[in-house]
Amino acid sequence: MPHLKQPKTTEPLWKSWDFKAQKAGVRHTVYSVNGDQYTGEWLDNKKHGKGTQTWKKNGAIYDGDWKFGKRNGFGTYSTPLPGGGYKKIYSGGWKNDKKHGYGTNFYSEDDYYEGEWYADKRSGWGRMYYADGSIYEGEWYDDKQNGEGMLRLANENRYEGHWKDGKKHGEGKFFYLDKGQMYQGVWVEDVPKCGTMVDFGREGAPAPTVYPIPKLTLADSEEVLEDAKTTFLQEKE
Repeated sequence: MPHLKQPKTTEPLWKSWDFKAQKAGVRHTVYSVNGDQYTGEWLDNKKHGKGTQTWKKNGAIYDGDWKFGKRNGFGTYSTPLPGGGYKKIYSGGWKNDKKHGYGTNFYSEDDYYEGEWYADKRSGWGRMYYADGSIYEGEWYDDKQNGEGMLRLANENRYEGHWKDGKKHGEGKFFYLDKGQMYQGVWVEDVPKCGTMVDFGREGAPAPTVYPIPKLTLADSEEVLEDAKTTFLQEKE
């Protein structure tokens, strides 16, 4: 009885080509059509794991963690300097290609923020250093000072209190340490509306006022202040 030989089954060429084209694991530099390049780990044709991305358009570099094609985890974003080298712009947490979690962002050599982020915006607790020497430390929301916080100026004078949309708003204290005075009251959009001014460390102040502040003699002063606070804050709600 003749023996019938079974024909060898062959896989279509396109399948092997497709398998070789799949990017998974560590790869050498992969270039995009627009000139961008990426070196690092892949999973299912997506950047996943550790890797470095360079954008041709602006020369910026991201080095850090990726998850399914997006920056996720810890990473550093830098831009090129005119004379060569790179300037660090942001270093910290990322989620879905946006700054998220704790990180530090450099706006200039002297202006930088360190603290919490949410979806590319300063949100949560953070500290902002300004070029003029002042420092804000406190709560943020939607990329602005919101909540409770302290602003310390370069001359050590400081404001402690509430903020809204980047402005002093609500109850707060301003310490004029250079003059030895302290204002306590209500602020509305950066403007003090009602409160009391008292001497505070006047004896040791570097530039104290000539005369101390007279004693308050207004009858029911606390009630007057409370009524004024309520009026001003309700007008802006």
